[in-house]
Amino acid sequence: MLKEAHSAQLPGLFEPDLPEPPQRKSWLHHVGYVLTQNPVTVVAFSLFLLMVLTAVFGPYLVPYDPLATDSAVAMQPPSAAHWFGTDHLGRDVFSRVVVATRLDLGIAVSAVALALAAGIFLGAASGYFGGWTDRITGRLMDTIMAFPLFVLAMGIVAAAGNTIENIIYATAIVNLPFYTRMIRAEVNIRRDAGFVQAARLSGNGDWRILMCQIVPNTMPPVMVQLSLNMGWAILNAAGLSFIGLGVRPPTPEWGIMVAEGANFIVSGEWWLALFPGLALMLAVFTFNLMGDGLRDLADPRRRT
Repeated sequence: MLKEAHSAQLPGLFEPDLPEPPQRKSWLHHVGYVLTQNPVTVVAFSLFLLMVLTAVFGPYLVPYDPLATDSAVAMQPPSAAHWFGTDHLGRDVFSRVVVATRLDLGIAVSAVALALAAGIFLGAASGYFGGWTDRITGRLMDTIMAFPLFVLAMGIVAAAGNTIENIIYATAIVNLPFYTRMIRAEVNIRRDAGFVQAARLSGNGDWRILMCQIVPNTMPPVMVQLSLNMGWAILNAAGLSFIGLGVRPPTPEWGIMVAEGANFIVSGEWWLALFPGLALMLAVFTFNLMGDGLRDLADPRRRT
């Protein structure tokens, strides 16, 4: 009773000091942590930010109209007036390269977003439910993968028409098996894990468990694949334009510009293909470097 009286007068005197539960890191704190831990990630995200800013504001800041022709200044090499030179119609190459960033980046982002959304749905359902869902989805992905992917994209665009929308759909279709198979494998591993059983015993439905518990834990490897596919999607769009099945001239697009410049390399006009090719290479290089950073940002275990 004496101990109870003292504890009533001095609350907490006889209570053990318990450690405070770990606080969940905020999203901004997590982003800062990931960026500071890997300098390569900082470079990759800086280049990506530069691409986004160029796509958004570039068309309003370029010194010349990318579609305006002027035969008086045709085929001029790089100079103070035209940083990347001019093409055979007198159009400013720098303005066309900058304006093309919006189109190429938009095609890549749209195609990969469609493929990722469809891949999450098909792969999660296939890996979690199994049975006929898994068999039908697996055979569909096998059918797509049976074709050379670029040849399949060529066939889809040639059959449907070489519009920007069809280029996006074709690129999304050829990217779909990568996400579907990866997510199916990750979900199949985790569908009987302890945290899934706990969520099921708590009364959560199958789709709620999938989207709120399992799918977020499959994102780290998917983010690496996403960054690689972003670069491949830009190359795919540029490749279709290079062979005449992509964006139609005179729309500024990196693949078209490389194809047009390739006709003049032998005669010495090297700048026509060099600068759009460098822009294409820099974009692919940026997305390849972003893989590790996106994986760390999407990993739920690094936010605790």
